[in-house]
Amino acid sequence: MQADVLIIQDLSCVGQVSMSVALPLLAAANLRPDVLPTALLSTHTGGFGENTYLDLSSEMSHILQHWQKLQLRFSAVYLGYLGARPLDVILSSLSVLKTPETLFLVDPVMADHGKLYRGFDMDYVAEMRKLVHHATIATPNLTEAQLLLDEALTTSPLAIAEARQLLVRFATTFKLETAILTGIDCGDKIAVIGYEMGKTWTLMRPKLAGNYFGTGDLFASALLAGIMKGKAVKAAADLAMEFIFQAIKLTPTPRDQRFGVDYARALPYLLEKL
Repeated sequence: MQADVLIIQDLSCVGQVSMSVALPLLAAANLRPDVLPTALLSTHTGGFGENTYLDLSSEMSHILQHWQKLQLRFSAVYLGYLGARPLDVILSSLSVLKTPETLFLVDPVMADHGKLYRGFDMDYVAEMRKLVHHATIATPNLTEAQLLLDEALTTSPLAIAEARQLLVRFATTFKLETAILTGIDCGDKIAVIGYEMGKTWTLMRPKLAGNYFGTGDLFASALLAGIMKGKAVKAAADLAMEFIFQAIKLTPTPRDQRFGVDYARALPYLLEKL
């Protein structure tokens, strides 16, 4: 039984992150998204204090067993914030989730700004390495790529040449045909660097004020929407960057940045370009 796009990540009840942005965005793009929630959080883990966390790995196993009976097949699978036990479930269920034709997008959400998110450790990084090996496309940020490569973590702006070399090491280490290094701080600009079949490209946008949560989730979601609508990876990445740029510009200020950008204001732009 053929399905469409499957989203595998957490649902944070407060904050425009993870499934709360991926699901409406991909639905608006008419991609008929299905969901496999990994955990239920009272808020995301960035700045709201001691959030609650309900692990859904046991229920995930039951859901996957049912899907196996239905012989569901997905055109694309998009993985974001997972958690330790959900990641174990996914690694043991790859035969249910993907075929050689499935676009398997792994956004290894676990760290930023030189440190792991609360609740993750190096054992989780080791397990994530196993998942990234199965990706069609991986979209780590700088910190996540360095962790996955077991390299020293940096927090200062990075030269494009250094970032490009890092991405090439990442793609070759995990034997990926396509990888994108996201959110590279170049001082007054933000860059994204892509790797496709041994070649690299760079996209940039002016750096806007603010440090909003969830922009990485928006990027990966918009990127997937573009690819599924037939755009080349670089064109889809460029559209995703411009979508986030417009969303930040249109977000009313002052705004508590923990709640993310008001991306709905830029959604008409994205849908028009798709």
